Amino acid sequence: MGEKSRSRGCFGWLIVAVVLALVVVAVVYTVKKKTNKSDEASPVPGPPGAVEKQYADALKIAMQFFDVQKSGKLEDNKISWRGNSALKDGSEAKLDLSKGMYDAGDHMKFGFPMAFTATVLSWAILEYGDQMDAVNQLEPAQDSLKWITDYLINAHAADNVLYIQVGDPKTDHGCWDRPEDMTEKRPLTQVNTSSPGTDVAAETAAAMASASLVFKKSDPTYSSTLLKHAEQLFTFADKHRGSYSESIPEVQTYYNSTGYGDELLWAASWLYHATGDKSYLQYVTGENGKSFANWGSPTWFSWDNKLAGTQSIIGGLIWVSEWNALQHPVASAFLATIYSDYMLTSRTAKLSCNGESYKPSDLRKFAKSQVQQLFFTHAVVGYGDKYPQYLHHRGASIPADATTGCKDGWKWLDSEKPNPNVAVGALVGGPFLNETYDDSRNNSMQGEPSTYNGAVVVGLLSSLVTTSSVVQSFT
Repeated sequence: MGEKSRSRGCFGWLIVAVVLALVVVAVVYTVKKKTNKSDEASPVPGPPGAVEKQYADALKIAMQFFDVQKSGKLEDNKISWRGNSALKDGSEAKLDLSKGMYDAGDHMKFGFPMAFTATVLSWAILEYGDQMDAVNQLEPAQDSLKWITDYLINAHAADNVLYIQVGDPKTDHGCWDRPEDMTEKRPLTQVNTSSPGTDVAAETAAAMASASLVFKKSDPTYSSTLLKHAEQLFTFADKHRGSYSESIPEVQTYYNSTGYGDELLWAASWLYHATGDKSYLQYVTGENGKSFANWGSPTWFSWDNKLAGTQSIIGGLIWVSEWNALQHPVASAFLATIYSDYMLTSRTAKLSCNGESYKPSDLRKFAKSQVQQLFFTHAVVGYGDKYPQYLHHRGASIPADATTGCKDGWKWLDSEKPNPNVAVGALVGGPFLNETYDDSRNNSMQGEPSTYNGAVVVGLLSSLVTTSSVVQSFT
């Protein structure tokens, strides 16, 4: 769900000026200013080495949460308590929007964070697909990605029309039922030339472009379809500028956008890699970059903000927001592992920031420290035996054989019994600043998982699965 945020830290270290610099060749611009090269650079690692069991086990568990969240007619269903749902989504516009994934513990399909989920999952596959493959998780990752991109393709109904939401949040949140038993109306929301949504359209373009790279070899026809949609959506987003939060004020309650400049740069970066067209690179490094990038000023990486760096607190978990607190340390650690590998493959010895120097091994050590905090706080459902039992998740809280409607399912929310179904792989919102966690089903602030968090934690765990890593080239 939406979030309120605040920042805190003893000091911040800059992993990279912006996440865009990790994705485009413009990384050279930043690296020259922020790093030092020498003959003491660490050796370039080889192919995936010995599997680190704790990370491999956690990855296999985390990957399953995508299956928990799937909508539509399920294929090869691996979650015993899930079934077909939302089969008529999109019918009012004569579209098939049955696929995609539910956002969190509810049954909404929010296009903005869902597209971000697809972009991050694509990025993780492109960088660490060999790691995933070493533990038989590459195919599940690709299948989950395609489940989302199939939905996004259908949601892009015309060049300048994108459906960005299925369901009404007020109506949806007035029910506590299983997705398989939904009877409430599922209205559609779109952006178009009269109600622009540059942010959500550009993020969807980024999702399509990055996914086109994932499927370029295995399914070139599908890859070409994705790329065509990505280019159309980027043109729409750039030509008809406006925030979807301003065009459609109702969306502000849950996924309010704070601006669209970062999504435009993010999408252009991925399109540069997908097409090789240097005009997209110029888009990022030219006037648009000057206007939107805020080079050298780190914030954090999330569904709303892609101008990402990291902020670290020595000896513990990064803490930025009490809502969905774990998304920030997980995202920061994911960027840290990627950049540490970039440093190795580019023979960059160290990163300098605020008078301090950091080696690739320092960044990887930081990332591992954040994962260990996840394990210590039992934040991943299904990993270990002390994970939360009262997840704020409708499907997990209601017995699969129960017959419930919209209103009579509230008894399951209030039940004092643990959830009868395990939402395997869910990453909970996380602890408060004082490191406390209230395992209560009514505690959505701490106990509600989200699909976009799932993509980032999959990326992070994939990067740590083996003892060595080479960043995969996707240019």
